[in-house]
Amino acid sequence: MNIFTIIFIFFLFISSFIQFWLAKRQSDYVSNHRSEVPDAFKSKVSLEAHQKAADYTLTKVKLSDLDSALGIIVLLLLTLGGGINIIFTYWSTFSLSPLIEGVAATATIFLLLTLIEIPTSLYQTFVIEEKFGFNKSSVNQFIKDQLMHLGLGALIGLPLLASILWIMDNIGSTWWLWAWAIIMGFSLLMSWLYPTVIAPLFNKFTPMEEGTLKERISGLLLRCGFNSQGIFIMDGSKRSGHGNAYFTGLGNNKRIVFFDNLVNSLDDEELEAVLAHELGHFKCKHVIKMLIATSIMSLISLGILGWLIDQDWFYTGLGVALEQKSNATALLLFMLVSSSFTFFMQPLSAYFQRKFEFEADDFAANNAQASKMISGLVKLYEENANTLTPDPLYSAFHYSHPPAAIRIAHLESKA
Repeated sequence: MNIFTIIFIFFLFISSFIQFWLAKRQSDYVSNHRSEVPDAFKSKVSLEAHQKAADYTLTKVKLSDLDSALGIIVLLLLTLGGGINIIFTYWSTFSLSPLIEGVAATATIFLLLTLIEIPTSLYQTFVIEEKFGFNKSSVNQFIKDQLMHLGLGALIGLPLLASILWIMDNIGSTWWLWAWAIIMGFSLLMSWLYPTVIAPLFNKFTPMEEGTLKERISGLLLRCGFNSQGIFIMDGSKRSGHGNAYFTGLGNNKRIVFFDNLVNSLDDEELEAVLAHELGHFKCKHVIKMLIATSIMSLISLGILGWLIDQDWFYTGLGVALEQKSNATALLLFMLVSSSFTFFMQPLSAYFQRKFEFEADDFAANNAQASKMISGLVKLYEENANTLTPDPLYSAFHYSHPPAAIRIAHLESKA
C-alpha cells in the first residue's frame, strides 16, 4: 500500500463520515421540530402539511444514506478492489485500438454505475414519491425515460469521450488546454440545444395561451428587458406532483418554462413574482458567473490531471496495475475519486448559490410584489413537502437555496 492509497482512504473516510454525520444532524433536527409549525409559518402552513414535509425529508435522508454507502462500496470495488483492472483487461482481449479500447472500457464502467443506480431510482419513484402523493409516472414511462437517458448518454457522451481521449493521446503535454476548450464548447452547445432539441424528447412544451397571465408575464419581460423565444407550459405532472419554473437556453434560444402543476397552484401575481425571481438570475448575470466559475474549476482540474497522468503512484495507489496505465484509466480514476477530495469545497459553492438566490429574490421584490413572492414560496414549500426546519449546519453544507424561514424573513424585509 503506497502513500497515495492511504491519502485516498483518509479523504474518502473523512468526507463520508462528515456526510453521514450531517445527515444524522438533519434527521434529528427535523424530528425534534416535527410536532410544531415554526412561528413564521403558523398562519400559513397546517400542522399536517408540516409533519408530512418532515416525514418526507426523513425518508429521503435514509435513502440518501443507503445510496451513499452503496456508492462507497462500488468505488472501492472499482479502484482498490481491482474492478477497473478487470474491465480494461477484458476489453484488451479484443485487439482493438487503444482509443476504442479506452472508450469501450470507460463506457462499460459508467454503464455499470448507471445500472446500479436504477434500484434506488425505482424505490425513490414508486415507493417514496408514491407514498407521499408525488409520483405520477408509470412503470412504462420510467423504463422509457431510463432507455432515453442511456441512448442520449451514448449518442452524446461517447463521441465527446473519444474526442478527449484522442486529444490526450495525440496533442502532447498541452492536451489539457485543448480538452478544456472542447468541454466548454460542448457545454455551451448543449445549453443552446437543450430547450429546443433535448428537453422536448422527454416532455411536451405548449406555448402559453393568450390571457391575463400571459399579458402580465409579457409586461414583466418588457419591464426587465428580457427577450425569449416564448413562454411555455411543460407537462411536468405526467411524472411528478412537484412544481417548478425556470428559464433555459443561451443567446436567442432562451425559453421560459412553467410546470403545468405550478400554473394550477399559484395565482397570476404569484407566478409573476416567481418568474421575476428566475429573471433575476439572468439580469444579475448568475448564469454567466456560474459558467465562469465552472470553466475555471474545469481548467484547474484538467491541469491537475495533466500532472497526475505521468505519476505511477496515482495508478497503483488507486488499485490500477501499471500494465493498465493509460490516458483512459487516468481520466476514469480522476472522475471517480475527485469528489472525495473536492467534497470540502461544497459549503463554499452552496454559499454562493444561496447568495445568488437572495439577489434574485431582491430583483423579484423590485419588479413584482414581494408579498406575492412570499405567498407563492409558501405554497411551493407546502405542496412540494419541503421541510421548514432543516438543520442549520446541514443546510449550510448542502442547500443551494436559503432555508425557508431565512428566505421568507429576507423577503419580508423587502415588502
